[in-house]
Amino acid sequence: MKHQGPHYRVGFRRRREGRTDYRRRQRLLRSALPRAVVRKTLNQTLVQIVEADASGDRVVASAQSLDLKEHGWSVGTGNVPAAYLTGYLAGKRAVAKGVKGAVLDIGVQQPTRGGRLFAALQGLIDAGLEVPHSEEILPAKERIRGEHIGDAVVKSFDAVKAKLEAS
Repeated sequence: MKHQGPHYRVGFRRRREGRTDYRRRQRLLRSALPRAVVRKTLNQTLVQIVEADASGDRVVASAQSLDLKEHGWSVGTGNVPAAYLTGYLAGKRAVAKGVKGAVLDIGVQQPTRGGRLFAALQGLIDAGLEVPHSEEILPAKERIRGEHIGDAVVKSFDAVKAKLEAS
């Protein structure tokens, strides 16, 4: 098949770049529930609660792992405990704005059982959002607390979690 001529049709740019799976996005939008969008970078985790609208998506609540520094987080922001706390913070903000449930949107990222994406999901669930999921994909409680990293992370995790629960 030649990729030229008057009848050749160029695909959507975001699809060509591998950034958007339009079939998955359409299924998520048809659910009529807000989307819990979780994205990870090398150094942080981003969580947004997004509602679809005819004029464009609208972000209801969001949190970045860098926001944890305002609450006393003193260690790295690109790990499982930071992802959990970011999800917890975004979940608290969403519940405060009246959001009761959401559906997880991880985009084209490769999911890893017990990884940062699902640690953020656990944080959303613990904050009070109802998100459909399977229990076997969630990380263990020890990993969420950061016991596999070191004592400094565990102390910082416990302090920040208590602060977030109080607010």
